[in-house]
Amino acid sequence: MAPPLPLPLPALLLLLLLPPGPASGGRRPATPAGTSANLTVAVVLPERNVSYAWAWPRVGPALSLALEALERGEPPLLPRPFSVRVEFMSSELEGACSEYVAPLNAVDLKLYHDPDVLFGPGCVYPAASVGRFASHWRLPLITGGAVAAGFSRKREHYSTTVRTGPSAPKLGAFVSHLHAHFNWSARAVLLYVDRKTDDRPYYFTVEGVYQELQDGNNLTVTVHIYSPDDGGPDTAVHFIKANGRVVYLCGPPEMLRQIMQLAQQENLTNGDYVFFYLDVFGESLRGDSARDPFKPWQQSPGQDSGLREAFQMVLVITYYEPQNPEYQHFQTQLILRAKQKFGVQLNYSLMNLVAGCFYDGMLLYAMVLNETLREGGSKKNATHIIEKMRDRKFQGVTGLVSMDSNNDRDTDFNLWAMSDPKTGKYEVVGHYSGVEKQIHWLGRPIPWVKGAPPLDNPPCVFDVDDPSCDKTPLSMLAIVALGTGLTFVMFGISSFLIFRKLMLEKELASMLWRIRWDELQFGSPERYHKAAGSRLTLSLRGSSYGSLMTTHGKYQIFANTGHFKGNVVAIKHINKKRIELTRQVLFELKHMRDIQFNHLTRFIGACIDPPNICIITEYCPRGSLQDVLENESINLDWMFRYSLINDIVKGMAFLHNSIIGHHGSLKSSNCVVDSRFVLKITDYGLASFRSPSDNEDTHALYAKKLWTAPELLQKGHLPTPGMQKADVYSFGIIVQEVALRNGPFYIEGMDLSPKEIVQKVRNSQKPFFRPSIDIGVHSEELAVLMERCWAQEPAERPDFSQIKIFIRRFNKEGSTSILDNLLSRMEQYANNLEKLVEERTQAYLEEKRKAENLLYQILPHSVAEQLKRGETVRAEAFDSVTIYFSDIVGFTALSAESTPMQVVMLLNDLYTCFDAIIDNFDVYKVETIGDAYMVVSGLPVRNGKLHAREIVRMALALLEAVKTFKIRHRPNDQLHLRIGIHTGPVCAGVVGLKMPRYCLFGDTVNTASRMESNGQALKIHVSSTTKEVLDEFGCFDLELRGDVEMKGKGKMRTYWLLGERKDPKVV
Repeated sequence: MAPPLPLPLPALLLLLLLPPGPASGGRRPATPAGTSANLTVAVVLPERNVSYAWAWPRVGPALSLALEALERGEPPLLPRPFSVRVEFMSSELEGACSEYVAPLNAVDLKLYHDPDVLFGPGCVYPAASVGRFASHWRLPLITGGAVAAGFSRKREHYSTTVRTGPSAPKLGAFVSHLHAHFNWSARAVLLYVDRKTDDRPYYFTVEGVYQELQDGNNLTVTVHIYSPDDGGPDTAVHFIKANGRVVYLCGPPEMLRQIMQLAQQENLTNGDYVFFYLDVFGESLRGDSARDPFKPWQQSPGQDSGLREAFQMVLVITYYEPQNPEYQHFQTQLILRAKQKFGVQLNYSLMNLVAGCFYDGMLLYAMVLNETLREGGSKKNATHIIEKMRDRKFQGVTGLVSMDSNNDRDTDFNLWAMSDPKTGKYEVVGHYSGVEKQIHWLGRPIPWVKGAPPLDNPPCVFDVDDPSCDKTPLSMLAIVALGTGLTFVMFGISSFLIFRKLMLEKELASMLWRIRWDELQFGSPERYHKAAGSRLTLSLRGSSYGSLMTTHGKYQIFANTGHFKGNVVAIKHINKKRIELTRQVLFELKHMRDIQFNHLTRFIGACIDPPNICIITEYCPRGSLQDVLENESINLDWMFRYSLINDIVKGMAFLHNSIIGHHGSLKSSNCVVDSRFVLKITDYGLASFRSPSDNEDTHALYAKKLWTAPELLQKGHLPTPGMQKADVYSFGIIVQEVALRNGPFYIEGMDLSPKEIVQKVRNSQKPFFRPSIDIGVHSEELAVLMERCWAQEPAERPDFSQIKIFIRRFNKEGSTSILDNLLSRMEQYANNLEKLVEERTQAYLEEKRKAENLLYQILPHSVAEQLKRGETVRAEAFDSVTIYFSDIVGFTALSAESTPMQVVMLLNDLYTCFDAIIDNFDVYKVETIGDAYMVVSGLPVRNGKLHAREIVRMALALLEAVKTFKIRHRPNDQLHLRIGIHTGPVCAGVVGLKMPRYCLFGDTVNTASRMESNGQALKIHVSSTTKEVLDEFGCFDLELRGDVEMKGKGKMRTYWLLGERKDPKVV
């Protein structure tokens, strides 16, 4: 169904449907005084004769409805204020179309109103005259009529003519597709009624069919003009018998019944002939007081005219009547307004389609005019406006409006046939889509009398001069020669068949497909494959499960792999204890080995050695299509996606035409991508090797069935034609997966488990449960393809040959050479890889920075730099450094009264505070052991004698900090820090390989430790050597403590550091 009309016209549009004046060539139409219009629309159509589908009482209300729809639309389509004035003049003279009146009135309209666009005429001859004028005036002419093939020659005479309605060449295209479908390629017969006094509608309808069959298809087409005065049905039937079996009739229903009545008497309805009745408006199918609906053979209701059986070989061709709600509403309003404004009672019929085409023509013009004005163009620039209409598609009231490159609308048609020979009722059996250029068969069979369509050129019927049709008796010599020749031919054929049979048996017995288990290697690939620059990293380690790392880096694909004759192969294990080599199994394996195609993985062989029963196939290193789609680092543009879809279509088309016939388990995980980004289908064939999966995990089992067709879910297995249609359904799910990249069977706004989805699909309740479609992400044509592929009725799904044509039509960018396509794929892959390398480089640099920062926290910066450069860090002696030691008095008792976690939190808080303070001084933190804290200055970078000053300043800062430090679990207690400082020589170096430490060695370290242990709480204990260095700065207050007995040192004179003077005069 078509969506609501999206075309708005926000401005207040003034529709002046003026009462028509008499049809004269010189009278100026009346226009209300004071009317000021920005847009003038001229209309030239028949005034009163509603037998014309384009009569003014039909088209006038349609244009009125179109303008009202534009007026209601939002946002604005035309600038405000903007008014429209419609000027109408008749093309009718004495109740019929006039090729003299129409151009004269068109000239009047041009002279007095200078219109911006002209609608009509619909009749062919008036349209030809006015069309030439419009081309000369450069005035857009839009019509829903003018069906003749001559109007297709736009550049010669009708450069500004736009046909938004059906046309005869489009009917010819439909007929050409019918001939191709039924393999009619030789002959056809056309019969029509030629009313030369009334625009010759039947002639111009047949003209399009004639040109397409004779010029386009090179058929022998013979034409006969039906006339009651020239033999009538007798002449017509004899003409048919003499010239062809495929007959096209175009005329009133009475002519059809007369011809078929005589054809039945002449035995032309026995199934050797087929009659197509070109009844584009479906008049013969319309019910009235004379006959029941859908029974063209009937002359009066309830009466069997005897023609019902004859009409079994009559097929009726009509325009396709739109089924969208917008058209149904439009048709109702059209009939209502025709009654109100014109006093004309219209019926529901296909003739209203033409009025809808005029409606769509107004929408098309408004849309293009809006774009032209937005671009700064003029409404008088007809050439630009006409060009913008070419190849345009939009939703109109009659459904999808598709204009071709010649500015003619693509037209849809219906093919009707007698669905039930008992009742004689006709139904639609086929629908021709003008946009898709193909026929969609609706599953209702055509009741061919002989069970099949007739031949269009049976042998020895029309080509009587063919030597093979010579029926003169053969001489005895000729009979003997013929018999001898036939004997030799039969002997040759028999010998060939016997030889072929023997070769087949020999091939089956040789079992060339067989691979023994010990021929498969599982281990490091370097033993078997030395290919330089390999993009795979195989780590089998004795297992057949290889980890395949693609060049995308972080993305890892796990496949069951091994090596066979030096090549990486994919191995699929079969959950069976043994395989019986029956004749059927041998044939399956032979067929698998015979199949070779670019888009199918190559079957290498099979191993049937229990318990290692497996299938060995070609390995594709890029992983499955499902892997590619789920890998967000791979950017897939639409050309790339269409290329992958096209690869699937090619592979499945080949598979369906092969001896295997179908896949049966098509899914994105069974579509693999090789190193050149060519997609190949795998896991096909070998039905005897398949094992049931009922014992699998429930979630995994249902997840595998997301691609399965509903009829296959219900029945489990189908004949080959049914399995092929099930493959098409699976393909539709894959297309949605490729288009949206949201996983299989994505449903927007719903979070269902695979089991719930599969059950809903299996139940097949209306509305049928299907995945979401998002036209904002993909094209409308792709949405149509998906919906057709997953149609509920298998007969409505296209086959892969039709899908291939459909994709080629709307994916014109994909029609490049194989080399260009491959280069484009590799270029996109290189771009993806370049972007990924850049991201990984940035991530590497960030991680490197973090590692270096951590290293600098463990080792001095200069030492860490030496290690980074790969240099050996040698131990180094330093003549003078100052070492700081401290611990917490009473820490053992405090620890005993606290939990281990509280102790850890205490030390972490304290040392975090200390570490923040020492960053302000030229010192290096050596280590912390429990509550002990060791800091040194003067190494590894020497700083003269500043090391003593830096250490004591740091000690003063730490002492002040600890006085205000709060213990979390004992906030009322104060820590008592005891500090010892000593200056002297040391040796420093890196010790160990694991958890390397930068350590200090020498007596200075021991003395500094003794200074701390012999100190007092909340005091800084300084040695005499440190005091001597500090005295040189002259800014530190020290107090003599005296001689203190040190373990292992004897008596040492020591000092208390009291503080630092803030005298600005002290340098």
